[in-house]
Amino acid sequence: MIKRVVKMGFIPDQIDAFLENFENNKDKIRNFDGCSHLELWRDINHPNQFFTYSYWKSEEHLNNYRNSSLFKGVWENTKNKFNQKPEAWSISEV
Repeated sequence: MIKRVVKMGFIPDQIDAFLENFENNKDKIRNFDGCSHLELWRDINHPNQFFTYSYWKSEEHLNNYRNSSLFKGVWENTKNKFNQKPEAWSISEV
């Protein structure tokens, strides 16, 4: 299993649109083959900073999601709202 953390910074007036898009798609992502967990976090000291935290059965499952029409639609609706380059980490427990 891998865990995926993605850090995203948003243009302040685009946050509500991002949250709406996440709300509309979170169950689809959670039910995507290989995903067993998805959370959205917000930095309390930097309210335009968000993180997604997800669990994937394998890197192959994550890559299948990243190559899916679901991801492409979510990403297309999200990337134009950033005020900084997103960062992502695939991690595993030690």
